[in-house]
Amino acid sequence: MLSPGSTIGILGGGQLGRMMAIAALQLGYRVIGYAPEGDNVAADACSDFITAEWDDAAARARFADACDVVTWEFENVPVSTVAALPEGLVACPAKALEVAQDRLSEKAFAADLGGTPAPYAAVTSAESFAAAIAAIGTPGILKTARDGYDGKGQWRVRSALEAGALAFPGVTCIYEGFVTYETEFSVILVRGADGTIKFWDSTANFHEGGMLALSVLPAGALVEAQVAQARALAGKVADALGYVGVLTLEFFATKDGPVFNEMAPRVHNSGHWTIEGAATSQFENHIRAVCGLPLGGTATRFASIEMRNIVGEDGLRAHAMLAEPGEPHLHLYGKAEAREGRKMGHVTRVGHALG
Repeated sequence: MLSPGSTIGILGGGQLGRMMAIAALQLGYRVIGYAPEGDNVAADACSDFITAEWDDAAARARFADACDVVTWEFENVPVSTVAALPEGLVACPAKALEVAQDRLSEKAFAADLGGTPAPYAAVTSAESFAAAIAAIGTPGILKTARDGYDGKGQWRVRSALEAGALAFPGVTCIYEGFVTYETEFSVILVRGADGTIKFWDSTANFHEGGMLALSVLPAGALVEAQVAQARALAGKVADALGYVGVLTLEFFATKDGPVFNEMAPRVHNSGHWTIEGAATSQFENHIRAVCGLPLGGTATRFASIEMRNIVGEDGLRAHAMLAEPGEPHLHLYGKAEAREGRKMGHVTRVGHALG
């Protein structure tokens, strides 16, 4: 159990790291961040922040020397960076990153544990792309196997003719057949080092342009009927990885049951509602887990909850939302530039309190 005044290291400098750092400060910890040059908004909430490339051995050593435990805020931290840190310093095994960083490995990992992914095939050339189209059919979606998020590195394929006009991007990809579903939902859990697992309620998630736009509770009857099965898979994934902290699995709710989409070994955008809406937020429980503290309750506190992302120039006008009805709780991330498609913050609205 990490004592107050100890230092938590966070790999990554984005808004998830920022909110993790705020939770850590509330629990009496110091936070030091590490990330390459960029708009590292997490630095605002850190006692110190090291700006260096992931492969900078000297900078990594300074970071490690300053930390009592290390975690990460996004899944694309290089596995080599984590592996180079002293044994026992990182709270969670790097295997979680290895699996999540490759969509092909991720699908196979979930399937091996009993999950049902969408039909998929590896694509390594124009010829294998054509073979994937022939085997799976259209419509579908071509994604880079590594990197890419919020709709980046993805190409919709509506027909074989459209596939023929799409140039192979030159990197290993995955082709997935479209799934007919009513809505998307996520299962977010926290797992302690002792194997204790707790789940938050699952939101229905709605995307625009490949990016999460809105998460709502209650999620609806179809999602609620499939949560138990989805949680069973998520628990198996967490145990198989020896995971410590918050882990997210995303699903499609179909008439035949939950279809696994992807996993994120970190706190998740669809869990931002937990700051106001749950007994303990995903950010606080992540810090509790990596520091060896008792996990907090995850019960939902309100009868209805809506979390909406604030994107692009809407972030410049966001303070006006505070005058709107619906008890808005505004979170801005301190980003210096409002670009199209860039998450600038989120707003959560809650209904009447339960109990």
